Amino acid sequence: MGPVDRIWEFLQRLSPLTRSCLLSELERLELSGVEMPGSADLQARLRAEIRNNGVGGHRTINPSRYFFMPVEQLLIDGSPEHANEGRIARGSLTPIWEWISRDLLPTMARDYNAQMKDLIAADKQREIRQAASAFQTKVTKSLEGTLARADGIEQVRTKLKAYTASPSVFDDVVKLMKALRAREELTKFADSLPDRIAEFDDPQVKKMALLLDGLRKKEPEAVPFALTLVAKRLKEPWQVMRLATKAARSKNVADVISAPYAATVPMVLDQLEDKRLALRIALKNNRVVTAKEILTSIYDIEYAIQVRIDRIEESEWGNRLNAIMTNTDRMVQAEIKRFPDEVGHVLGSNRLRSHRSLGDRLTYFAWKGRDAIKTALRSATG
Repeated sequence: MGPVDRIWEFLQRLSPLTRSCLLSELERLELSGVEMPGSADLQARLRAEIRNNGVGGHRTINPSRYFFMPVEQLLIDGSPEHANEGRIARGSLTPIWEWISRDLLPTMARDYNAQMKDLIAADKQREIRQAASAFQTKVTKSLEGTLARADGIEQVRTKLKAYTASPSVFDDVVKLMKALRAREELTKFADSLPDRIAEFDDPQVKKMALLLDGLRKKEPEAVPFALTLVAKRLKEPWQVMRLATKAARSKNVADVISAPYAATVPMVLDQLEDKRLALRIALKNNRVVTAKEILTSIYDIEYAIQVRIDRIEESEWGNRLNAIMTNTDRMVQAEIKRFPDEVGHVLGSNRLRSHRSLGDRLTYFAWKGRDAIKTALRSATG
């Protein structure tokens, strides 16, 4: 019996929900760059068990799925450390649910589970939604009371450590509370969006800004989640930052930082970070074609940021962008060095940076010239 088989035999003695928590931890560590021999095999076995037994992520019989349904569109599969104010790490849900069920509201959670299993078995959809909504309200109110106490925050952090080593799960608890509190307004906002936005042109940007302005007056805490919903509808999610760059007085980074919805720029940097992690995993598993596609997307997003924000290198945004691209370059160079000098590597091709062509460089300088003229006119008429 090999080491992985012995570990698996031990894991069978644990509860199904504990194994589900373990899967979330293994996925989190992998995304964080921690090397763990045998982890891929264990993850595959745990996922297969979840699919077969309906534990954790089952889509039909698990009451927790209905509890988390209002935040389904806010979930990300990337590293929880890169989840901004508008996103919740999918891997956080299992430890949060364990904590709710065992520590926050154990009796109410037990009653909710029993009620929901009967309703789900009978396929009573209206009653299912009502029961889920009632429990969401109870959890939200309990969280508000707990986090308002002087010792509440530390108490929650301590309890969560029993289910996960990720410190960011506490942040996801806070975000969950805010999202559940604003769930009705967020649902209305989501329903007002197109299913798909192929091109985020000026009319679409203006329309989204008006919708966001209306939401901000009613539920200011819901705005980061609404920005995530907009980004998810975009064919090119990085274009969500146009909500900030179009509203700014100029493309100078200081003006963009002070513009409404400037939070979209860190969101795009999060997207870049997620892609960098995906690139690392693709390279680790020798999926070169996938890595090429990811790397091309990284270069395109970097270019889009630099074109739309002047002097970004003078800001924290620029520092973070530089760090992401430096780490990306190191990964690519390490991959290329695996091959002899006389053997070309697809990741080293200049074609991946399509914007380096003469036509794109001329377009870039034309945009910069146009922006300079606009800025001068604003100053003259201001």
